[in-house]
This record gives sequence, C-alpha cells and structure tokens, in this order.
Amino acid sequence: MNYLNLETIKNIIFDLGGVLLNIDYKRTDEAFRKLGIDNFDELFSKLSQTDLFDNLEKGLISYEAFRTELKKIINKPLHDSDLDYAWTALLLDFPKERIEMLKKLKSKFNTYLLSNTNEMHCRFYNNRLKTDYQIENLDALFTKTYYSHLIHLRKPDREIYEYVLHDSHLNPAETLFIDDTLKNIEAADLLGIKGYRLKEGEEVVELFKL
Repeated sequence: MNYLNLETIKNIIFDLGGVLLNIDYKRTDEAFRKLGIDNFDELFSKLSQTDLFDNLEKGLISYEAFRTELKKIINKPLHDSDLDYAWTALLLDFPKERIEMLKKLKSKFNTYLLSNTNEMHCRFYNNRLKTDYQIENLDALFTKTYYSHLIHLRKPDREIYEYVLHDSHLNPAETLFIDDTLKNIEAADLLGIKGYRLKEGEEVVELFKL
C-alpha cells in the first residue's frame, strides 16, 4: 500500500465532500426530477451564470434568499420543505473509519477543514454527525475549520488559501492539502502547498499509516 510521505508535514488540510463526507449529486438531481424539474443540469448551469450559487457558498446571501431566487428560476409552486429535501439529498454519511482517522491524525498533526459549502448543507451534515456519532459538530475533529460561507471566500480562488495560511500561521511547505477536485489542488500548489488529489474510488483512510 502506498502511504503518503508525511516526513516534512506538520499540517493537513482536508476538503469535505467526496473526501470525508460521502456525496452523490445524482440524488439531488433525482429529487428535483420528482418535483417536476426535469432540467436540473440546465438549472444548475443557470445558477452558476447568475452567481447565485457562488454567492450562497460565499455567504453573501442567506439560504432563505437563495431559496427564494431558486423558486423564481424554477418557476413552479414548491413547498420550502420539498426544496430543502432536494437541496440536501446529495449529502450522505461519514464512514466510521474516516472519523477514527481524523481523531488519530489530530493527535499527531495540526488538522484543518476547508470546504466550499453553505449554511443549509453545513447544518445538515453537522446534525448527521451528531446523530450518528454524538459529536457536536466538525469543529471537534479539527484544529480549525474553514467554511466558505463563513469566511466569504471560495476554492479555487487564491485568496482562500492565503487566508487559511495566514490565519493559522502555516508554512505551505509543511502543509498537505487533500481534495478531490483538480483545480482546487492546482490553486494550492501555486502557493507552495503540497496538494494531493483524491481520485474517484480512492479511500482517504488508505493514504495514512495509522
């Protein structure tokens, strides 16, 4: 098994969705289809074009404001609860072995979470963590957490990596960043952070000799 070389690493930054939290975008697609929205891919593209999605993830608008605008774009009468269910359907579970990995790594390294997320999703998966493991929230598993909607910055923008490095006084040469999106890794690499892209089907726990 090929473990990561951590000889010079003091800090590890983790992405969330697709790395620590299982996600399935098809579930949200299917949930919207059940609500009579057959063009979710087109809808999602439109959200990006209008900056609505980016503004939500940067915390520049509230989830309630986002939901209101989303209803206008969908142009169908929908209950808030149905829309909320569809929006969070992609969020699945935290496998136990990943939770145990984070606990062990935190005792040996400075560990951080850096996630593009939004207040609704954040509320949902932290509740899942509390229900499944009686852990109050993700803050308990890391030295510090960084959520895009709280710091008003988003990957892969250079500023979000600079913010984390400065805020936690990290030396990029001693910092490992694990994400499943190539552009996010490439942006971190430009600042001297040692990036590792988690490939599809690859299990993050298997990267570490614990």
